[in-house]
Amino acid sequence: MSPRLLFRTVAIAEAITWTGLIAGILLRNLAGWDLAVLVAGSAHGLVFLTYAATSVLVGTNQRWGLPLIALGVATAVVPYATIPFDIVIDRKGRLEGGWRRDETDDPRDRTWRDRLTRWLLRRPALLVVVFVFAVLAIMTVLLVIGPPGGWR
Repeated sequence: MSPRLLFRTVAIAEAITWTGLIAGILLRNLAGWDLAVLVAGSAHGLVFLTYAATSVLVGTNQRWGLPLIALGVATAVVPYATIPFDIVIDRKGRLEGGWRRDETDDPRDRTWRDRLTRWLLRRPALLVVVFVFAVLAIMTVLLVIGPPGGWR
């Protein structure tokens, strides 16, 4: 799977889960179905974190720079904003190319972040385990803290 396809797939999934969350809120408020928000909110939270982690991974691979990576993550906060962000960066060529598994003569390949990314990309099974573990660990911490409305 190319960086472009991975990013686009997760961006679309994030937008779809926004729809589920909005529908869940409507069902809770109109029909009293609290479970709808629990289920849709949990799914959305998981995909939200996956999108954020994907933005970091793809952004690092594609050499976006920290401001663009942060903008990519921030688009998940606004309903459906991941789709226009994906379209814009794709049109600008920021998703072109494959995974950078090998070092080149480019001095940017010598940073610790790029070395770690290449090392993980050469070990896809480990990358998936680290990725899933990171997302689930963050999700667990957030569930222990409680819903955003309860943070005080």
